[in-house]
Amino acid sequence: MASKPLRIGIVMDPIGSITPYKDSSLAMLLEAERRGAEIHYFEQKDVSLLTGRALGRSTLLHVRDDDDSWFEFGSRQDVALGELDTILMRKDPPFDMEYVYTTYVLDRAEREGALIVNAPQALRDMNEKAYTARFPELTPATLVTRSMDEMKAFLAEHGHVVAKPLDGMGGRSVFVIRHGDKNANVVFETLTDFGSRFAMAQVFVPEISAGDKRILLIEGEPVPYALARIPSDEDNRGNMVAGAAAVGRAMSGRDVEICERVGPVLRDAGVLFAGIDVIGDYLTEVNVTSPTGIRELDKQFDLNIAGLMFDAIEAGLGKQGVRR
Repeated sequence: MASKPLRIGIVMDPIGSITPYKDSSLAMLLEAERRGAEIHYFEQKDVSLLTGRALGRSTLLHVRDDDDSWFEFGSRQDVALGELDTILMRKDPPFDMEYVYTTYVLDRAEREGALIVNAPQALRDMNEKAYTARFPELTPATLVTRSMDEMKAFLAEHGHVVAKPLDGMGGRSVFVIRHGDKNANVVFETLTDFGSRFAMAQVFVPEISAGDKRILLIEGEPVPYALARIPSDEDNRGNMVAGAAAVGRAMSGRDVEICERVGPVLRDAGVLFAGIDVIGDYLTEVNVTSPTGIRELDKQFDLNIAGLMFDAIEAGLGKQGVRR
């Protein structure tokens, strides 16, 4: 007997605010549409807990690959989140307490039968900056601290560092500082809010000029190409929203080595879809909240990364005995 179409949910920022031609969440939704899935759209305000049950007020959604008109809403309905086959958690950072509270709702949905991509516990555990501490042998020297004095000492020791907040995305508030820069004190004051917030400093990796490579992993296995985000002449940041050019490349031997080390750890923690960042030979970030790069790699190499992701989702549901 043929299996029923997937019933999927997605929790995301307002779909009307995305940039469709480069949005990875839309790539996932387009693949769901191609597979005939019933798509339930949620923003954070639409999910809740009632006497221990995860509930949602969903909007049925149809999508199309059209940069001018990429979505159409259907009816609103109340759903038990655990009765959906899978829920994609694609809310962008900042990773604040509202984000954490949403993962508590998804925890209950997971216990009630839905496959959550990615696992709520992993979303809480894997801060995209700080989780690199799990792999110190793969990273540049890295400091996470609230202390401005420790940041100053780190800069003095290494001479050239990148400083950034722990909860940002898209290159926001990322600073490149050299020893002797008179702006260093104000940068450290700003990032730590005068010693009241944790921030990160990493040794600057000069290979950033060749690109900050985004490598996508599905169930711990890398897509066979990396997306090198090459900073513009006017910026230090390898982020596309900061003007970096996106150039696909075959993975290097070191890229493969990093994936072989990191991938199984992510897979075993319930991370079905991740994006790791590699500069030169160093792992710099582990992105599990809403990794991007699907549409750029698909276009440059004629791939269907979201298709591979949904194959993995369907295989996971089959193992759980969810599909009929």
